[in-house]
Amino acid sequence: MKKTMAAAVALSCLLFLSAFDDKPNEKSVIRYVNYSIFGKEYAKTPILDNTLKNHAYYIVSGHGGPDPGAMVKKGEDWLCEDEYAYDVSLRIARNLIGHGARVYMITRDENDGIRDEKILAPDKDETVWGGASMPLNQKARLRQRTDIINRLYDENKAKGFHTQRTIITHVDSRYHDKKVDVFFYHNEYSSSGKDLANSIYHTVKNKYDEHQSSRGYEGIVKSRGLWMLNETKPTAVYIELGNITNEFDQRRLLIPNNRQAMANWIAAGIRQGS
Repeated sequence: MKKTMAAAVALSCLLFLSAFDDKPNEKSVIRYVNYSIFGKEYAKTPILDNTLKNHAYYIVSGHGGPDPGAMVKKGEDWLCEDEYAYDVSLRIARNLIGHGARVYMITRDENDGIRDEKILAPDKDETVWGGASMPLNQKARLRQRTDIINRLYDENKAKGFHTQRTIITHVDSRYHDKKVDVFFYHNEYSSSGKDLANSIYHTVKNKYDEHQSSRGYEGIVKSRGLWMLNETKPTAVYIELGNITNEFDQRRLLIPNNRQAMANWIAAGIRQGS
């Protein structure tokens, strides 16, 4: 029985990994552009098309700087929410840029880049767009982020960017035996936020159904009165990537190809909903 369960888990992981494909056919690449924020191995970014031309996206990974967010010990290492949310966010950003979007990493770490390790070493040197450090006070940090986004929104609106979106990523923290699928929040009064959240939700669900048909997907979409959802001018979606304290969910975060697959699926949902 134990061998059967282990085989099922192994197959589940392999199926998830098979969903990863970040190596475009060279014939489909229009050009390459270098973005140092993605790190040495990923800086060379393929531009595949311009379907997201005049779209602006503001990517905000949760916590950072003096606040690592949710934390759990794994062996001798600490897993920190801000590091994993940031890595997935970079991968989402790179994907959107590949389709012609203008993308801003609002929370940023200039020396991390996209990392292909399981254990992402934590640090506290994250900054925000423009180079300012992050305040220790949570309210001040959130206000700093929304102020930056809203200023950029006004600038880009004046330049003719007709679609602007804010994508916020976090990692949940609950008791150990609670598995949590990727789920989504939107502003209660934002129909476009609800539509975008549902677009990403359905894309992720369809991808799970395609690659892991027997798994089931229990993600949800609901409204919540969070500062980042209420105070940003662009339509915003808040994404919880999983429960960092749960061993099953940790595979979604620790395995680099799983992080890439998740980013690809989220980005596909964003494109579909934009």
